Amino acid sequence: MSTPFQVRPWLAEDVRHDTSWIIRMTAEEVAGFDAALAHAQGTGKGLLEMNQEDFPLPDASRAVLKRAIDTTQERWGMCLLKGFPVQRWTEAQTRLAYWGMGLYMGVGRTQNRASEIINDVRDAGGNYKIKGGRGYNTNAGLDFHQDSCDVVALLCRRTAKSGGTSKVISSIALRDEVQRLRPDLIPVLQQPWFHSYQGTQDPAQLPFYSCPIFGDDPIHFCARTNRKNSDAAQRDFEEVPRLTQAQIEALDLLDELMPSDRLCYSMELERGDLQLLNNYVTLHSRTNFEDFDEPDKKRHLLRLWLSIPSSQPLPPQWEEYYGDVRPGAVRGGVRGSAISAEFLAYEERHARTLGMAWRPWRPTVTRETAAANAG
Repeated sequence: MSTPFQVRPWLAEDVRHDTSWIIRMTAEEVAGFDAALAHAQGTGKGLLEMNQEDFPLPDASRAVLKRAIDTTQERWGMCLLKGFPVQRWTEAQTRLAYWGMGLYMGVGRTQNRASEIINDVRDAGGNYKIKGGRGYNTNAGLDFHQDSCDVVALLCRRTAKSGGTSKVISSIALRDEVQRLRPDLIPVLQQPWFHSYQGTQDPAQLPFYSCPIFGDDPIHFCARTNRKNSDAAQRDFEEVPRLTQAQIEALDLLDELMPSDRLCYSMELERGDLQLLNNYVTLHSRTNFEDFDEPDKKRHLLRLWLSIPSSQPLPPQWEEYYGDVRPGAVRGGVRGSAISAEFLAYEERHARTLGMAWRPWRPTVTRETAAANAG
């Protein structure tokens, strides 16, 4: 099957031997981020007020960000951009610089029930496996999953004392393995599947949604899975259809294949690394980690969810979750319960800046329409 933009399936051995997905920044490119940060600090603007002019990157620095985003849409579906000077930036400076560079890469999406635009990925005492649990605020190992956007960006400020290894697979290669071993499960994985929002939905939405695990577009492949959320929908919502035996076998097979040495590539993120993943053609997880005792040494990454101008089209069955399936459209994220007028103004304004299709958000399935249909 053909795939979008030259993205092709890869195995762990492939990315170990061909490191063209890694970009090491030059001193000139790094200096551009320092200069733009100094300017942005002088404006006194809040993040959602900022435009590209408030974080004025020179051509070389702009170009390396474009190259990184382009790399996520090409051969590997991922990029590791190395060299951000986080060791000399404070946490506040890092957050400001990160948002500033994001203005050149895409439109930021809200990520949790608090509708935050940048998430701190660090152990805040959360519990991953409980009802409503998310992984970013725990030290737990995570199930393989993708984030709810075109590209997820993780900027590493500090590493753990041990553990926290990032794991990535090609979801196209995963599809190929299922096709080889159990071709009868491909149509099963393309059926409607129900997943829990884990409490991150807009109050008008149902607490669960429908989305296939594998897309059925013969040209633009996409995958979306997170067993924890699929199991939670079964556990928490009686109105969700029960999994069939074939669906359970499909999930079990994915669980067996995804962490395998053949598919899974492990990487240790270093300070100053920016990991960018195309969420439609890769899946990722991490190992659990042990932190330092000192607060200013604890593992800390910053996460952006980005909708990007060069994104692929999505199958119609994905519209319920993503809101828009057109290529290059502003889509994805989770609404949460605190979307502000300021965020909506930013979203519309920045979509125009990047030439992206945008339309006001409306829930595809609401509590009201579900109740009416049931009646």
